[in-house]
Amino acid sequence: MEATQQILSLADELGELLHPNTVEDAKLVQKGLMLYRQGLVTQLHIYNETATATVQDVTPVRVLLDFTFLGMSECSCPTEGWCRHQMAVFFSAYARSGAGSVGDWVAGWREPIREQKAVSGWGMQTAKDLIKANGVLKPDYSRWVHSFEVSFDTLLATKKYTSAFVIPELFGIYERRIHASAPVEKEWRLLYELVGIVVSFRKLAVLSEQLEHTEDVVKRAYLHLFHNMMDDAEELAQKIGVQTTPFAFDEFIEKLKDDAIELLTASHGLEYERIFLYRLLWVYFFKKKSWREEELEKIRVRGKELQDWENPMPLAVATIHLNLLLQHDELALKLMAQIKDDLFTPHLVYWIEYLSQLKAWKRAGPVIELFVQKVKGYLEHLGAYHSCAAFARNALRSIMKYCVENDRADLYERALLAMLPYSFADYEYLLFERGQYDRWGELQALAGFDYYDLPKDRVKLVEKERPEVLLAMLHQTAQREIDQKNRASYRMAVRHLKKLRTLYKKLKRVDDWQYFIDNLLERTKRLRAFHEECRRSKLI
Repeated sequence: MEATQQILSLADELGELLHPNTVEDAKLVQKGLMLYRQGLVTQLHIYNETATATVQDVTPVRVLLDFTFLGMSECSCPTEGWCRHQMAVFFSAYARSGAGSVGDWVAGWREPIREQKAVSGWGMQTAKDLIKANGVLKPDYSRWVHSFEVSFDTLLATKKYTSAFVIPELFGIYERRIHASAPVEKEWRLLYELVGIVVSFRKLAVLSEQLEHTEDVVKRAYLHLFHNMMDDAEELAQKIGVQTTPFAFDEFIEKLKDDAIELLTASHGLEYERIFLYRLLWVYFFKKKSWREEELEKIRVRGKELQDWENPMPLAVATIHLNLLLQHDELALKLMAQIKDDLFTPHLVYWIEYLSQLKAWKRAGPVIELFVQKVKGYLEHLGAYHSCAAFARNALRSIMKYCVENDRADLYERALLAMLPYSFADYEYLLFERGQYDRWGELQALAGFDYYDLPKDRVKLVEKERPEVLLAMLHQTAQREIDQKNRASYRMAVRHLKKLRTLYKKLKRVDDWQYFIDNLLERTKRLRAFHEECRRSKLI
């Protein structure tokens, strides 16, 4: 049962990692499916958290799937990353374990394409009619918002089309409609598009909740729409920031400020995305100190009205953000420390990045310290290896700016340690470059690497500089091979034992070697095949 659950978890992770609209991913799934259906996956063994199999392709390849850490899966073919052979073994393991039907998994994965084809062309005439009716809209904030809301409701908020997988197509039609009605003047067009993003973001978040789409469905079907709007809003903020804006903008910005709080309260899903857009607006557009103070009071009042079932996190994050903008760092840090929810941790990365851009190093340091304390719990909550590795990579990039500027290698190393195993590559590189070979060897052993997994160039250098570092790993690798109890693994074990003997001699510790080999032979005296291999290699 446990293996089945792990395979189901792997199936979900692959559903996130591979996208049916990407040509390469679609081909990879198709080729893996063909190999599986042609019966070319053989010698499948599912054991604990792994599966091994042989795939008969042009030449036979050996595959290892790691259900827990997708990145640790291996294939003997030359392809880097996830390949068709691993895909075929996944399908075979999925079917064997009783996790479900392979056909159903593939159909579910491809559903977005089928739904999009079904709806393509729908609503185009509606969009054209709306453009003819409204024409190009002159600058008027209330009219803009009304136009966006009417267009959105007409094109998306209908009971007839509620499938999550048609939303991207319909939203594309809606976007083309609002772009067609944008003001001609460049500066007004940019502001129009920004207001459009805020309204569209809020409307889509509310629609998602009304349609009761789960987080997983949103992620698979149309989460990218929210991320695109976040990217577009950031780009617009930069463009508007470098140009001279008319005084008439002030009224629009103030009205947008009054509506922005709805991003926090209008729906309950898409928490991170809603908070991101809210924070961006308050950084770039709503800069007056009095506005920020008034907003804090609004949030305080709204917080008192929260029902038991409502999530207080968006309002809490907004409160911290506004206090940081007002440079009330002591209060902001106190509020950060009080939040126990692991999902709060990604927001710290945003503030680290923000303060680093300002080169406010004294202010960024305490936020990084708090992040290091909280990150382990968040990674445990996140679970999926691919997601954890991506988060760790981005977080380290943000932290590094501070650590380099302030000569805080110690803090960077603490962050690496807190994010293991997802920070393994960065930490391994750091220790090796520093020449801390003892700790480098310990890290390799902790990660479960065998001696023959290590890069040859690094092993060569460590053997020259600190050969004793390799002893523990060779002992560990040789024992693992002996434990396999087959002739091929005994031969591999003997190879490692011969290397061990060479290193002991180099270190002038022949007595230690003799003591070890005598004990080993005594412990394994029932393994005749192993002793035969030892004699053949003149270890005995």
